[in-house]
Amino acid sequence: MWFDSPAGASSRLADVGYLADPATSTTTYLAAALEKPLLVEGPAGVGKTELAKAIARATGAELIRLQCYEGLDEARALYEWNYKLQLLRIQSGGSDDSWESTRDDIFSEEFLLTRPLLTAIRRDEPTVLLIDEVDKTDVEVEGLLLEVLSDFQVTIPELGTIAAVRRPLVVLTSNATRELSEAVRRRCLYLHIDYPDADRERDIVVGQVEGVEDRLAGQVVDAVHRLRDLELKKQPSIAESVDWARTLIALGIDSLDEQAIEQTLGVVLKHASDQDKAIRELRLRAK
Repeated sequence: MWFDSPAGASSRLADVGYLADPATSTTTYLAAALEKPLLVEGPAGVGKTELAKAIARATGAELIRLQCYEGLDEARALYEWNYKLQLLRIQSGGSDDSWESTRDDIFSEEFLLTRPLLTAIRRDEPTVLLIDEVDKTDVEVEGLLLEVLSDFQVTIPELGTIAAVRRPLVVLTSNATRELSEAVRRRCLYLHIDYPDADRERDIVVGQVEGVEDRLAGQVVDAVHRLRDLELKKQPSIAESVDWARTLIALGIDSLDEQAIEQTLGVVLKHASDQDKAIRELRLRAK
């Protein structure tokens, strides 16, 4: 179902447009073969989230995504009860209904609202569970993940423990804005993805942008790498390299000269201070 070897993982991911380096294809294969969660860290925009999406596309699995953020709680990650429906059930109950029978009724499957973690646990079809930007959650949320990552089960006090019928392939991503607990790291295989070298990034751009010539793709990648060498608020990602190439194609520009960079810099750099620094440091125009 998943992958038969690291080489097979690399080939199948490439078939759906994701060019994985040897470390990525090997770790992805092992995560599936060993049924271990995969923690992927690295700068924003290097393809961490896209890896989970590519795994789902390559294998035909369903992708279930839990987008993490500050303030995420159990009700949004695991489950919650449909309080409105429960209230209607209580109000519609006859006078002969005992509280015990009503309570047992309202805390049944009919009134359960599943969220991403529980949904993934309960599926009996192949599933990729993406826990995206886990470093953006509060530390307490990691406790919610430990039972899932350890035993692939969720405990609901009113219903008991629900174990996975079929283990999902779990991918956690982190931009390393805070240090994750050792308990979470211990349960995962680890992969660090950094910005690719120029040759590989050019291959990515050529593969993603229809009609782009190798020469123009090389110019885009060279300019992006020069920008990444600067101290910027937000370094351009691989996705922005691809967007830049698409922008140039849309404008009918076949060579990334100084004028073209100046005209389209906003596609790559999204802060005014970063644009000013790039213009100044790379001498794109006279000040």
